[in-house]
Amino acid sequence: MEIIKLRDEYIKLGQALKAAGFVESGVDAKFVIQDGLVSVNGEIEVQRGKKLYAGDVVSFDGQEIRIEK
Repeated sequence: MEIIKLRDEYIKLGQALKAAGFVESGVDAKFVIQDGLVSVNGEIEVQRGKKLYAGDVVSFDGQEIRIEK
């Protein structure tokens, strides 16, 4: 599980996927999110700009990201 420490109040979903190294670029993030391959807290998320806050867990391709303060 990857841990992302927040610098601000939130991080956007596409940015989190890039920061964790799960995708190469914002374009890649856009496509995997639009294709319904990413879930946030167990729910499929299709908004690339979804704001993630401390405590959120993102799942993609058998991997997870936890957002922390």
